[in-house]
Amino acid sequence: MLPEGFAGPKIVKPLTPEALAAFKAAQDRAGVIYISRIPPGMRPSKVRHLMSLHGEVGRVYLQQEDAKRAYLRRKYTSTKKPHFTEGWVEFKDKKIARSVAELLNAQPIGGKKGTRWRDDVWTMKYLPKFKWNMLTEQVAHEAAIHTAKLRVELSQSRSEQREYLQNVELARVLEKRSQRKKEKGEEMVLKSHSRPGKRPSETEGDSERKRRRNNEDELETVLGSIF
Repeated sequence: MLPEGFAGPKIVKPLTPEALAAFKAAQDRAGVIYISRIPPGMRPSKVRHLMSLHGEVGRVYLQQEDAKRAYLRRKYTSTKKPHFTEGWVEFKDKKIARSVAELLNAQPIGGKKGTRWRDDVWTMKYLPKFKWNMLTEQVAHEAAIHTAKLRVELSQSRSEQREYLQNVELARVLEKRSQRKKEKGEEMVLKSHSRPGKRPSETEGDSERKRRRNNEDELETVLGSIF
């Protein structure tokens, strides 16, 4: 989890068997509510404060907005602080969590007249049988998927860049050869390779792969003759 979106106890101590049993019992009693929309500019500490007015709160986590959206917002607006899109709040008592979700859902946040989020509306629901460790596993899983996607995109980008540079180099070599031919008064003619007809079992995919292999072999031959 990103530390900017977390608000809760941060001291970690070794647990004795008795403390571990008490911790598990507390986790069984706890309940989590999900907030599908966080008002712009609202921080985890503010969410904790507002939720604490209705019961004892354990941990609070708010998900930051997408990196691209954050970049565009910082570029074209004057707001530089991070924004959050959704959040989870853990109450020590699941009964209180359920009642808070039923009480506040679709209701104005309220507060004193002129306050920033007075007219914003809560959108939340109670998550039955949902525990905090499920949230941490979900966040870790989404982070792993995001990392894997970035690796695939980076690999594809490198492959496209390499192919582009090879084509540029081939074009440069052919241009030089053409210039030499013109200086000698000769005309450069590109040889056309006659291809045998396709066998009935040959597919379009096989033909495409052979064509790419032939292009790569031709490029290596040309570059080899230069260097």
